[in-house]
Amino acid sequence: MQEAPLFTDDTIVFGLLMLTLGFIFYTESIKTGFWPKFYKIVPGLFMAYMLPAVLTTAGLIAPEWETTSESGEVAKHSTNLYYVASRYLLPAALVLMTLSIDLKAVFNLGWKALVMFLTGTLGIVIGGPIAILLVSMVSPETVGGVGPDAVWRGLSTLAGSWIGGGANQTAMLEIYGYNQSEYGKMVFVDIVVANIWMAIILIGIGRSKAIDKWLRADNSAIESLKEKVTSFAKSVKRNPSLTDIMIIVAIAFGTVSLAHIGANLLAPYFEGVISNIESATTRNTFTFLGSQFFWMISIATLIAILLSFTKAKNYEGAGASKFGSVFIYILVASIGMKIDLGSIFDNPGLIAVGLIWMTIHAVLLIIIAKIIKAPYFFLAVGSQANVGGAASAPIVASAFHPSLATVGVLLAVFGYAIGTIAAIGCTILMELAAVS
Repeated sequence: MQEAPLFTDDTIVFGLLMLTLGFIFYTESIKTGFWPKFYKIVPGLFMAYMLPAVLTTAGLIAPEWETTSESGEVAKHSTNLYYVASRYLLPAALVLMTLSIDLKAVFNLGWKALVMFLTGTLGIVIGGPIAILLVSMVSPETVGGVGPDAVWRGLSTLAGSWIGGGANQTAMLEIYGYNQSEYGKMVFVDIVVANIWMAIILIGIGRSKAIDKWLRADNSAIESLKEKVTSFAKSVKRNPSLTDIMIIVAIAFGTVSLAHIGANLLAPYFEGVISNIESATTRNTFTFLGSQFFWMISIATLIAILLSFTKAKNYEGAGASKFGSVFIYILVASIGMKIDLGSIFDNPGLIAVGLIWMTIHAVLLIIIAKIIKAPYFFLAVGSQANVGGAASAPIVASAFHPSLATVGVLLAVFGYAIGTIAAIGCTILMELAAVS
């Protein structure tokens, strides 16, 4: 954990993040000179993710930090911006981006989306043990340890996080009893490696047409969905009045409120039910049902889908999805500020394990995408639905088109459901690899 940054007030930090976003959109709007060439290579969404990381690396802002009092007491502090963005703005964005969705067209995307998601899961399951085997040949102490300190136990939490999410990660920590005083190292690897991979995916979005051409992908179903949503938006397009804007805000945050009410009721209920299950394996498999974040995202998405069958979808003509995109960019910036680029090399051994692991995941996705001629969209979203979960899969999906955010959410929710079981399978293989 780093020392106190120059700016610790959330109000100031939020203003800096908004200034970086304003700078990105302003420079993206310039049609001549350096900037058009720059953004042809580097997508704006990637810059929204990377510039806050630069601010963190420079010591201007930080996601969390420590201070020491005169008496020697150490106090830990953190910003609330990511929490607010992920708990309030993310579900609001999902609602506004889903209002105009054509659910039938989403299902018409076909089997390739599911295949790429499951391929991503398989890549995580086999990537862990292969990474351990490879690193053990060069640095056996990096993947060694015995008892609660065994590195494979710690890596089990990465498997849980990279297939499901935070709830699955916590379940794996409980199942395999990794030394919690060492757990911070695994969280660090999770953040660094997952975010490096997300950055690569975002860069790929800017070259998705060339990638699809190389994959010989059939984009017709995706283009059909985008065309339907775009045509509908044009048919109801109007200059938004203040009333339109207030109703859009009411729909978004009213749904967020209902989602939180439902999550606050359902999460504790299922947590109680799960805690009474005798079988530890079964209990930990369904831990995600006790996650408020899981229920919040699920309920918000369900309400949004139901609203898409009502006249509420006409508010797409007043710019509903544009407001959703604003919220998504703020979320991306708050994620970016969690990365300290200078600390990537603090623990090179474990970072190497994570990078090899993620490389195997990526290579397998590319191979299968090439074989089945799946579009880059399915590769990117299938991967992030595993590695990033419901917080980042919609971000990646909406970068292709706002109407596609729902696809990312649906796959991410599926990841929650299978996360712990798949992670247990991965951990069994990692233990065998570590012992051998």
